[in-house]
Formats: sequence, C-alpha cells, structure tokens
Amino acid sequence: MTALSRPGLSVLYSTWNALFLRETVNRLSAGRAAWVWLLVEPMVHVFFMLAMFTLVRVTAVGGIDVTVWLTIGMLSFFLFRRTANQCANAIGANRALFTYRQVKPVDTVLVRAASEGFLMLLVISLAVVILALLDHRVAPADPLELMGALLGLWLVGLGYGLMASVAVELIPELGKILSMIMMPLYLMSGVMVQIGAIPEPYRSWLALNPLVHGLEAARLAFAPYYHTISTLSLAYLYGWALVLVFLGLALHVRFANRLVSQ
Repeated sequence: MTALSRPGLSVLYSTWNALFLRETVNRLSAGRAAWVWLLVEPMVHVFFMLAMFTLVRVTAVGGIDVTVWLTIGMLSFFLFRRTANQCANAIGANRALFTYRQVKPVDTVLVRAASEGFLMLLVISLAVVILALLDHRVAPADPLELMGALLGLWLVGLGYGLMASVAVELIPELGKILSMIMMPLYLMSGVMVQIGAIPEPYRSWLALNPLVHGLEAARLAFAPYYHTISTLSLAYLYGWALVLVFLGLALHVRFANRLVSQ
C-alpha cells in the first residue's frame, strides 16, 4: 500500500514513530557517553547545591530531607528546561526531513518533546533508585499528584518550545534572548529556595510563575507535610500549559509554509 492510499492517521503514526526513534537514538548518541550526561548534568547541580547547604548546616527544607528536596526540584525543572530547549531547536535540526511531504515542522517539535519527556522520566526514575540505595526515603506519598505535576511541567515546556521554535526560525536573533530566559526562570522557580519561606509580597509575585506550582506540587507529592505556598494549584499550571500549547500550535499553522521554505 502506497503512502498516497494509506489512511491519514496511519501515515501520521508511521511518521511520528520514525521521528521518535531517530530523535531518541540521536539524543543518546550525540557525543561520547551522551547518555551518561543526561543523568550527570542534573546530579552535578544537586551535588553542588547540596555542598552549599551542608556548609550552612541545613539538613531539611520545609520538613523534607534537603537531598530529596533538591533532587526533586532540580529534576522537575530540568524536565521543563530540556523539553523547551530541545523543542526550540527541532525545526533547524530536522530541516532536511521537510523534503518528505509527510513530515511537517510541527511534527519534529511534538516528537522531540515526547522523546525528551520519555528520557527524563527514565532519568528521574534512575535518580530515585539511586537515592533509595543511599538510604533516603523517596517513595512518593501521592504518585498521581507527582505524575500530574511532572506532566504539567512537560506541557509547559512543550508550549514554550512550540512558540520558540517558530520565533527562532523567523527571527534568529531571538534565539539568544530566549536562551537567556532560562537562568532567571531557574532562580525564580524555587529550585534552590523554598518559596513558602519567602515573605510577602515577594512570595505572591513568585507564585505567578507556573513552574513554581509544578515544582512545589512534585515535592508535596513526596511529603504531604511539606510546607509549601497556600496558593499552590495544579489547575494554574495546566492553564498556562494549555494557553502556551494553543498559541504554539496556532503559530505553526499560521507560518507553516514559511517554516518549510525558510
């Protein structure tokens, strides 16, 4: 059966499946021991911050073991950041594939997001196993809330990536500006600081950041007694995610032809 006579959904599934395998293999073999760096990078951040907390003799944050608190926060933020960054660069990295009619720019972004989410889920699972072997209590008290928080962060990363992928193709100079945004987000999302301990009105200002709600919900899923912000809301996180994904898809529809011929 030729591609012209196959059902549309069958062609789409085959395209996404091939792109997913290609993206995952490329991600794991991009450099020497690239698969090791997927785990090492966030753990280096955790060890560095843990050393700083140890120097000031902090063993718990908001009632949670500081090692678990840092690890969950770091990995949750990396889920968002890696998804966003990989999606933002998807079109340029796969431009040669647009000679095939079945492959659209939006396909490469969506599949990259799925690939990155899959790999980060493996990284998070492996990190939790390592912490358990080091005798830390890392069994989530509410697995559904944890999955909800991680899914929300992934969707926000996808929405950001959909919009950024169009922006950097139409205006390449925006790529540098968008890459600079990640550092302020890292500092203002509660990765290194307990948002619930920050005095008002700054706490309310920081709580406007949807990533704060994702990170805090992930930590709360591991420890129901964790002292978090009173306005914590996964609905707020998902509201941002849906708006960003909608705007990203709308941009891809609007500039579909320009993205192919750019």
